[in-house]
Amino acid sequence: MGRRIWTGIAAVALAATLTACTSANDGLVEQYQQGGGQGFISGDGRVQEIAPDDRQGAVEFSGTAVDGSTVTSADFDDTVLVLNFWYAGCGPCRAEASTLEDTYQKVSPKGARFLGVNIYDGPEQATSFENTYGITYPSLLAKEDADLKLAFADWTPLQSVPITLVLDHEGRVAARFVGQIESGSILRTVVDDVLAEKS
Repeated sequence: MGRRIWTGIAAVALAATLTACTSANDGLVEQYQQGGGQGFISGDGRVQEIAPDDRQGAVEFSGTAVDGSTVTSADFDDTVLVLNFWYAGCGPCRAEASTLEDTYQKVSPKGARFLGVNIYDGPEQATSFENTYGITYPSLLAKEDADLKLAFADWTPLQSVPITLVLDHEGRVAARFVGQIESGSILRTVVDDVLAEKS
């Protein structure tokens, strides 16, 4: 039986994150401040791990990576996958970059994989970001790819990043982080829990 892990994120920090990296037209900051809990943003900024029985269908996607290769959800069959949505000009994305890379290095030997989804930049900007922050896992480019954005629409308000999803071995969303991941230990715990589900 899965469990739900909730961790508080300071309201001020989440509001600042959303203000820094949202579109003026998406209304998510206002929804958060009003405590409406819409757009996957809960009023108190909690992060949710979803029990297996509560998970929806597999997320299927296909896109072009920064290096020009094609990457699809089929490449991650039977694999725990961490998806991080970002862009180079997003301050919280820069702030969490080292945490994500460090977590990737710790959990990849256990079988988990990471994939970024850059929502605004072209390959030059994305590559520069990866080099600056030492990111070694690949990223897809979603700026001109409507189908790729649509593939994640049910789970992510792409106007507001960073967002991180953890997919289970069946490709279902097992956890959702909205806002900057400030604790690598929390992300590692979630990934380890999802990895352990198959054992």
